[in-house]
Amino acid sequence: MTRDARARSADVYTRPRAVRRPPIKARRPRGNPLPDGVSVPHTAPSDWSPESWKARLAAHQVVYEDRAAVDAAVLKLRSLPPLVTSWEIERLKRLLAEAQEGKRFLLQGGDCAESLADCNPESIANKLKILLQMSLALVHGSKKPVIRVGRFAGQYAKPRSSPMETRMGDDGREVTLPSYFGDLINRADFTPDARRTDPHLMVRGYQHAAMTLNFVRALIDGGFADLHHPEYWDLSFMHEAALPADLRAEYQRLSAGLADALKFMEALGETSVAELTRVEFFTSHEALNLLYESAQTRRVPRRTEHYNLTTHMPWLGDRTRALDGAHIEYARGVANPIGVKLGARARAEDAVALARALNPAKEPGKLTLITRLGAPNVRAALPGLIRAVRDADAGPVLWVCDPMHGNTETTARGVKTRRFEAILEELDHTFDIHAAEGSRLGGVHFELTGEDVTECLGGAGGLSEDDLARNYASPCDPRLNYQQAMEMAFLLARRMANGG
Repeated sequence: MTRDARARSADVYTRPRAVRRPPIKARRPRGNPLPDGVSVPHTAPSDWSPESWKARLAAHQVVYEDRAAVDAAVLKLRSLPPLVTSWEIERLKRLLAEAQEGKRFLLQGGDCAESLADCNPESIANKLKILLQMSLALVHGSKKPVIRVGRFAGQYAKPRSSPMETRMGDDGREVTLPSYFGDLINRADFTPDARRTDPHLMVRGYQHAAMTLNFVRALIDGGFADLHHPEYWDLSFMHEAALPADLRAEYQRLSAGLADALKFMEALGETSVAELTRVEFFTSHEALNLLYESAQTRRVPRRTEHYNLTTHMPWLGDRTRALDGAHIEYARGVANPIGVKLGARARAEDAVALARALNPAKEPGKLTLITRLGAPNVRAALPGLIRAVRDADAGPVLWVCDPMHGNTETTARGVKTRRFEAILEELDHTFDIHAAEGSRLGGVHFELTGEDVTECLGGAGGLSEDDLARNYASPCDPRLNYQQAMEMAFLLARRMANGG
């Protein structure tokens, strides 16, 4: 390769455009067909490398001003230890394969965009607590083990609708600056210096992700998530929050009953208690900044596959899933389980093509399709997606509902929010449609927090538009607060207890 060619290949994130290539064609496994239920393990295509994405158009790419600083940050990331291990990734893939068979249920949740400033013990513990509490309710309702996947330890990048943002300055004049793309890219403060892209933030993001994971693992190893003691999971404001009394009482009965049941099983000498009481957590984030992702993508000893070792489960957003784009090119070569968001404009043929491109070997647990259609659109859009993937025999898929992103709206005062009732409506419709199509909803994906924020309308607390300004803390999208998340979990559990 000539020096000019190398420069063109490496310059994707320091210039506004890249060369467009033909769409990826899914490759089918050659040779004799395999027996039912057996699939070829994931192997990176021969024409793929962790950096082959650089030859394709990168949607929502970030243009850095300092090329030398980008190279230095990527070199540093490549030299650092992995954040997760290949065996953890393979473990999650096996669990997701069981969810595809209806044996487990996926709960994926966390912040819309993590903040480096929120890398502190209270914030991290609260995220774990809310996911534990919600999962306990879902286990009770579904009578299935729940896979807990947090949107944390890496959810530092965020796509935006516009690359620029305009606000009114103190002098009454409009000020236009680059949009905030998450703490992996720039900073939230609306100043020219804060909104300037900073490649070193990729290294800082890695460091904060490592600290978050270290604390999560320490909490779990120290018994924080021991199912014998669910009373430890209560948030500090649980008794002050306006959680309806019947839901609070139901949770307390449920947690006490679970502890008693475990003790009874242990008294009988039940050998599976250790498996039942061990709580596992996995991480996920949107694979948006491909410089960050590919710098930590590598082979590991005694394995031939390439793994993205920044997270267990990267996902691609609805805006970065173009078949001829850089993000699909990157994702098709890694052995991690991959999630893909499908919005209201997704066509049936898109879902089939994505399944074939990302999982041509039809590996169980590999692909999760996350629908984010919106309550007004789900009845018209979802049946066609389900039928197309099934009829095309495109391989095993875990269907998950993200009822948050399709139900975002802006108030008359210009505040971005979501309505609890619309979120619940999309979930209800999604359950109904999967049942009618002979399919199953295998998981849910929420933007939520363990904090007592006021960002989404409705729920039992009855938040109104006047309440939004009281504690609106998200720098990007609105999240369910603790009370709303718990109410949603119990409503879902009741629905699942009644057969979904």
